[in-house]
Amino acid sequence: MKTLQLNGTRHHVDAPGDMPLLWVIRDLIGLKGTKFGCGAGLCGACTVHLNGEAVRSCQTSLDEAADGEITTIEHVGSTEIGANVQSAWQDVDVPQCGYCQPGQIMSATALLGATPKPSDQDIDDAMAGNICRCGTYNRIRAAIHAAADKSRS
Repeated sequence: MKTLQLNGTRHHVDAPGDMPLLWVIRDLIGLKGTKFGCGAGLCGACTVHLNGEAVRSCQTSLDEAADGEITTIEHVGSTEIGANVQSAWQDVDVPQCGYCQPGQIMSATALLGATPKPSDQDIDDAMAGNICRCGTYNRIRAAIHAAADKSRS
């Protein structure tokens, strides 16, 4: 039995330590916002925060996450930065199909937590591992700048 601190709540799960965190979140805990994309940590659809840093949950084991604080898309809006990012996403009309958006939002929120006033290069570097098949990259960048501006005001 492993214990996870997920979205501010303790969860006890009976799973092998090498089980990917993605499947713990989706299949054992039942939160479906974190998406499966590639399974190799390349697309970013499964991004969550582990101790405030963006990580690929498909490549993070239950054992690696068990001692940390995990935040998923379902809870990121409870922080000021996360709420500002989600609001900016809507204001700029970022999503098209929406599949990658939870991972995009999680990466953007981690970026703004570490770099409150990011440059375009900071944004490009932080978001490079998140693929959007609809190609909304310019709107994503605009939304991150808007969220940063909102957080500073």
